[in-house]
Amino acid sequence: MAVSYKKLWKLLIDKDMKKSDLERKSGITHYALGQLTQEREFQQMCLV
Repeated sequence: MAVSYKKLWKLLIDKDMKKSDLERKSGITHYALGQLTQEREFQQMCLV
């Protein structure tokens, strides 16, 4: 199943945020953010 995070990146642009801001504010790891950036699937436990 294909995964796309285009809406997330658009939202970051609309809110004038960088990916590093998302990482800090959400508490996700650098690894998880990398997986999102590469649009790979990974365990949702990373986001919980």
